[in-house]
Amino acid sequence: MSSVTVRVPAKVNVQLSVGPLREDGYHDLVNVFHAVSVFDEVVAKESESITVSVVGEWADQVPVDDGNLAVQAARALAKHAGRSYGADLVIHKAIPVAGGMAGGSADAAGALVACNELWGLGLPYEDLLEIAGDLGSDVPFALLGGTAVGTGRGEQLSELPMGGVFHWAFAVADGGLSTAKVYAECDALREATGAEVPWPQVDDALLAALRTGDARALGGRLANDLQPAALALRPELARTLDAGRAAGALGALVSGSGPTCAFLAADEEHARRLADALSQLSSCRTALSAHGPVPGPRPA
Repeated sequence: MSSVTVRVPAKVNVQLSVGPLREDGYHDLVNVFHAVSVFDEVVAKESESITVSVVGEWADQVPVDDGNLAVQAARALAKHAGRSYGADLVIHKAIPVAGGMAGGSADAAGALVACNELWGLGLPYEDLLEIAGDLGSDVPFALLGGTAVGTGRGEQLSELPMGGVFHWAFAVADGGLSTAKVYAECDALREATGAEVPWPQVDDALLAALRTGDARALGGRLANDLQPAALALRPELARTLDAGRAAGALGALVSGSGPTCAFLAADEEHARRLADALSQLSSCRTALSAHGPVPGPRPA
């Protein structure tokens, strides 16, 4: 096999609860991940060494050196297999970069699946998940897809049964937000208030809404503890959220560490109308509609 193509989805966090800052600098999380139909495509081709190139709207914002998470994933897979392998990785970007939709993690998951197939390793998903957990907190879910609860740093996953399809509109801002800076701002805001930070808990009502496919109930339970920090760093996002609510969104929140904003719609047509309205905002670089859940990466 000389080439393998894998399509890998973005995610939205329908619940992101952030616990107190730990001594190791991390936080315990409750993270309800939901994979949506915004896809990157990762192509792995035979090569003497591991390289990467990026094409698409966001290509100029993606590193093409050792800082690229897909390169790190391919190297980690080769190390796990105990052999020297090569792959020329070509990433077709559609997921926003540094947008809170786990685009880099998606590319890493795509590289794991594509290289596992290209190199004929035949490793089970359990092995790939173990490697993914070492690469980053969002990479295991990017490998899994669907909808799942993540605990710990977000890497300990439990799949969730789903009762239907949910439709979304996303408003993508110009420029990204550093996840590390958003977490630091979250800690600073909490310290300033002096309030005790509770241990994160799964929202049972939110899980029930997912399980029954109740979009209106889900819209009322969307929650992101990082949202105040993202709004402090990018105040214009508050206007984006307000505009989506005014246009009839069932729920609205900043996705992950932002700055992408996610809006839950009643149906597919409603999601398209929301995206059209959001695309008119000066704070919005582009807007798109999508649905979820969708499966994780598989070879084409």
